[in-house]
Amino acid sequence: MAGRDGQALPARTGTSRVPDRVGPVLFSRGGDGRADALRALVVRPTGEAPPTLVTEAGTVSPEIVTDAFGRTVHAYDFSLNSGVTGTYECDGVGRSVRSPAIADIRIAYVSCNGQEEGDLDRGLDERDAIWQRLADENAAAPFALLLQGGDQLYADDVLHCHPTVERWAAMPKTERGAVELTPEVAEALRRFYFERYLVTYSRPAFASLAASVPSIMMWDDHDIVDGWGSHPPEMLDSPVGRAMFAAAREMFLVFQMAVSPGETSPNGFDATGANLGTAVRYPGLSVISPDLRSERRLERVMGESGWRVLETAFATTPPQDRILMMSSVPALGPRLSWAEFVADVLPGSSEYEDDLRDQWQSRTHRAEWRRFLSLLAGWQESGKGALTVLSGEIHLATRGEMTLKGGGTMHQLVASGIAHPAPHPGYPKVLGLLARFGESPLKGRSIRIRPVPGYATTYAAERNYLVLERRDGRWSAAWELERFGRTRSLAI
Repeated sequence: MAGRDGQALPARTGTSRVPDRVGPVLFSRGGDGRADALRALVVRPTGEAPPTLVTEAGTVSPEIVTDAFGRTVHAYDFSLNSGVTGTYECDGVGRSVRSPAIADIRIAYVSCNGQEEGDLDRGLDERDAIWQRLADENAAAPFALLLQGGDQLYADDVLHCHPTVERWAAMPKTERGAVELTPEVAEALRRFYFERYLVTYSRPAFASLAASVPSIMMWDDHDIVDGWGSHPPEMLDSPVGRAMFAAAREMFLVFQMAVSPGETSPNGFDATGANLGTAVRYPGLSVISPDLRSERRLERVMGESGWRVLETAFATTPPQDRILMMSSVPALGPRLSWAEFVADVLPGSSEYEDDLRDQWQSRTHRAEWRRFLSLLAGWQESGKGALTVLSGEIHLATRGEMTLKGGGTMHQLVASGIAHPAPHPGYPKVLGLLARFGESPLKGRSIRIRPVPGYATTYAAERNYLVLERRDGRWSAAWELERFGRTRSLAI
């Protein structure tokens, strides 16, 4: 925000105070069957000594990831033995970490951690009720990984971080290039994202989970601003727009990938940093997370850098690995061409065009969608192993199935709205109507959208999270819905 003199003030945080201390937040770096690599992120006031982190191997020395706005972000690299529950101690507090290399494991998947307006004005009991349910479940039966599939941060309030940004946001999108970027505006943008991460990561339910369950994260539009990439180039390439993306990207690297702003994604698939897609591996398991935002434009979802990263991730996946593919935007969905036609011709509906173009199923992205689906389906059809798509973004719970050549099914599991309120009842009804018609973008491979087990409608309009389990080598999934509770397990 800014005062009457036009000077930037600390980011809007609702009723939440911006904390000086955050963490530890654990991040997965994969494992080779002997050791699981981890990185712990800790924030402390600048000048204060970082806490001591100790494992069975001894004391771990931290490195500085970044220093900004009176706070220093420290990172600790360490490993724990694979195939067992390990322990570490940070600042005198001991914590247990369950290895993903254990035969029987549980994995949680979440997305959409917030809402577009007034996110931090909500009370903890209301906003974080489903986070608390997830934290309680972890305390009773620990998870090995926490997969966060997009919109970990609802950063839409960035449009109020400075008067110049507010003026920019109020202008027609095609005219925003006329607004000058000053160093003060650029710094206000950086401060906003930095402080919003501190507030989000300090919330008790998330903090308790993140300290003992390693995360793998990939961003989506709200981690930048609503609809990023599906707006006209005059907005995206304006000086303020470029600075907004640069600030969001810098803090995404720090707080969601746990690397210094000058680095790129941890697996090094793209040295240029144009695309931040990742692949994290354990014996028999690969979690692949394409970056669907860094290169997104009106006419594309990913650029050639993104496609090289994704295709390299598949090419280097060991045969017979189970792939969990985190597609922040659902890969299997209903036909949207009719909805886009209505948005084109119906007065007053143009505001929905950005939302529709955000989807893989948009007519604009149809050729690229086929390329994406061909890559995913080809993994199973070639006999290399099974693949399950995990998606969020739509603030609903549902699932999809693609029938594959030669038999078999590729499953998509959508869990969206760990903190986002349930949408208007008309929204899932419209999607459910579209889903009845099915879709077949790839010849011989039909797509059907189906309800989660035991639910009456195709789309469940409740806050939710997903639980994946591997028992005796077999995988299953179940949804935890705010009102309905736990669904039956679905074999995948």
